[in-house]
Amino acid sequence: MSEQNFFSMEEQEVFATLDSSKSGLSSQEAKHRLEKYGENILEEGEKRSLLQKFIDQFKDFMIAILVISAIASVVVSFVEGEPDFHDAIIIMLVVILNAVLGVAQEAKAEEAVNALKKMASPAARVIRDGHTLSLKSEEIVIGDIVLLEAGDVVPADLRLLEANSLKIEEAALTGESVPVEKSLTIPETQEAGIGDRINMAFSSTNVTYGRGMGIVCATGMSTEVGKIASMLVSEKESKTPLQENQDQLGKWLTIAILIIAAIIFGIGLLQGREATVMLLTAISIAVAAIPEGLPAISTIILALGTRTMADKQALVRKLPAVETLGGTEIICSDKTGTLTLNQMTVEKIFYNNELHDSTEDIVSDLTVLRSVILANDTKFDATGNLIGDPTETAFIQFGLDKHINISDMLSQYPRIAEVPFDSDRKLMSTIHQLPDNRYLVAVKGAPDQLLNRCVSYDNNGTIEALNEDTQQLISANNSAMARQALRVLAGAYTFIDALPETISSETIEKDLIFAGLVGMIDPERTEAAEAIAVAKQAGIRTIMITGDHRDTAEAIAKRLGIIEDNQTDAVLTGAQLDGLSDEELRQHVAQYSVYARVSPEHKVRIVKAWQSHNKVVAMTGDGVNDAPSLKAADIGIGMGITGTEVSKGASDMVLADDNFKTIVAAVEEGRKVFSNIQKAVQYLLSANLGEVLTLFIATMAGWSILAPIHILWINLVTDVFPAIALGLEESDKGVMQLKPRGKSSNFLSNGVLESIIYQGILEASLTLGIYWYAEMHYNHLVAQTMAFVTLGLIQLFHAFNVKYVYDSLFTSKPFQNKWFNYAVVVSAMLLLAVVIIPGVNTFFDSASLSGIQWLIVFGVAFSIIPIVELCKIILRLAHKR
Repeated sequence: MSEQNFFSMEEQEVFATLDSSKSGLSSQEAKHRLEKYGENILEEGEKRSLLQKFIDQFKDFMIAILVISAIASVVVSFVEGEPDFHDAIIIMLVVILNAVLGVAQEAKAEEAVNALKKMASPAARVIRDGHTLSLKSEEIVIGDIVLLEAGDVVPADLRLLEANSLKIEEAALTGESVPVEKSLTIPETQEAGIGDRINMAFSSTNVTYGRGMGIVCATGMSTEVGKIASMLVSEKESKTPLQENQDQLGKWLTIAILIIAAIIFGIGLLQGREATVMLLTAISIAVAAIPEGLPAISTIILALGTRTMADKQALVRKLPAVETLGGTEIICSDKTGTLTLNQMTVEKIFYNNELHDSTEDIVSDLTVLRSVILANDTKFDATGNLIGDPTETAFIQFGLDKHINISDMLSQYPRIAEVPFDSDRKLMSTIHQLPDNRYLVAVKGAPDQLLNRCVSYDNNGTIEALNEDTQQLISANNSAMARQALRVLAGAYTFIDALPETISSETIEKDLIFAGLVGMIDPERTEAAEAIAVAKQAGIRTIMITGDHRDTAEAIAKRLGIIEDNQTDAVLTGAQLDGLSDEELRQHVAQYSVYARVSPEHKVRIVKAWQSHNKVVAMTGDGVNDAPSLKAADIGIGMGITGTEVSKGASDMVLADDNFKTIVAAVEEGRKVFSNIQKAVQYLLSANLGEVLTLFIATMAGWSILAPIHILWINLVTDVFPAIALGLEESDKGVMQLKPRGKSSNFLSNGVLESIIYQGILEASLTLGIYWYAEMHYNHLVAQTMAFVTLGLIQLFHAFNVKYVYDSLFTSKPFQNKWFNYAVVVSAMLLLAVVIIPGVNTFFDSASLSGIQWLIVFGVAFSIIPIVELCKIILRLAHKR
């Protein structure tokens, strides 16, 4: 059935369109419609097999380069007549390890739709053939008449036909923190958002109060929650900045390697060497230039970051998310449950003609509190938790916080009758037996409605006539609280000598004594404002997105510091957003910091509008309505406590404590992880450049400076352990005072590329220098051994240099990272062992060195530190100029 605005139709038009009636469908017609429209279930997207997921890991550009280099190394060895699989095996082991880790991280990535399916109600009461029967929710069809009562989960999208004090909690779908009072009123506009369609009940929402009846107008994937499922299935996950960086680095390396290979091949031909020999030489050196350990090392550094984040209550589901957080520029945050507590709380209370803050001391027999506590349907569960409407539980909780014994009060005033709340009069009244055989009537409700029924007011225990001045004072305080986005209810009471024959609003809710006003709000988290301020200092902008009303959203945003008190144009509603094209939104998105009354589609549009400006966008949320935007964002952050399984399934990271402040800690960790990966990149590429330049110049000079096994051992021993240990470096000072690096930055930014170049040249120069010296003073085997050990030790000493790009190694504590110290010592022992241990040194084509030779080797290798320190001083001076 085509999509229709059933919320805007009159009841008879709805029946005519759906070809149904209040007596329901016939069983035969229902069976026909089930065959025509399908079951009332959520479909899943096409699932990838484990093998497909595994193969997808090899689509990474860097991984592709590694695989090609592995094949090339085998081909070269066969052409040379000496088949050698060592390099290929090591490279492929790294690639396979990386793929296995990637698949493991993806294992839970597609849980969102499954969680949506679990939310569907198992059964529903339906009228068919004029009789009420219980059906499985998947058997419900369009045109069915469904009965609702408190505790039910709505089984499909319904156009309401009856609503008796009906309240439905839609927070997970719309983000509105208070259950919606439903009525049969038709919204004034055809463009009414989900939260404003008060004559509709939506699939998978919860009935918290009252009764109702509705006709099914959408099932399965056509429901509002089904549309979210469709968005989740169709939404393609964007590449993270880390993945883009690795692709970019892979492309740079490919270009550099091809240029090196072409130069070597060209120079060889100019020197008159055989083309075949030079081709093989060029390929060998190109393979040596590949940092085969980089993907695995970056994965391990990310994994170490996830462990640290877990200690800080941030649970990472997808590894690249660790680093993405560090580049975050925009945090689009859901309001309800993320920036606020998702718990209505009393904040102001007006009594005795004065407005009081909820933190003030109050007397235990305050009549306004007695009224709102008695006219209340909140229940205590077995563990003492409050169960009921959030507004009503707020009154009880406030009483408990003020040390009022609720149980004693309820025993002292036993309820014997009530007039339930309804959305027309907006009042609820309860009648309580008094010891003197009189009755207390407790009333709570909308201030304007209740004031019309009051004739007097309670002024500090004295009952006085309600005059015009007092009414104006009450109205003024009501308006003042409403302007602060507080939800205001009034309390009143009266005493009657006998019960009327008919208990109704007309016989009970009259001649009342006004007791006071109570203002409530879903308050901001105390730590959220501080976290937003820290984020702002770090150059990160926080955007609030909510399904709640504009005034409420604006008030909370000002209290949190998201917008300033004098800002009037920073809030945009969903209806206004609908009036903007994608291009108009893209142009003006930076103007708005708060979005109110938005739908799931709006959230995705906002995220994509920021992404179109090349911004790294994080989206936080806890409801079903947040899931599509969580998936569309560069990093989706779900809530572990209040979050639905749907939102957690669509997220990259979950906050175990639902604390916005944890995001800031995670951002700092993300920045540290990127910095540490950058250090590993600088270390590995400068080492590889040093090796390539050494082999290139030696080949051009006709020197046999290093055997293949020497290069392999250096890459195995000096690359891996120190590079991983660099991932455990502490955050640089002032990391949260820096602007986000964004998408424009990469692994080679901020001086890393120039450092790789000059440091690689230095490593090659020192190695070639010691080889030349040894050839002049000793034999070839000793010269080759000294070059081998020097190159390996240079890289280990140089690992200390890469801790800082420009700053001196000695500005901080160079030996603070104990794991790094262990890694360098172990690598040095493994390097030296193949020269010192008899038999092993023969296998590695190494000679035993004398004491003076060892001194020369260590002296030259250590010189990399003071030389790089001198270069850093020059660079710092150049930057100052």
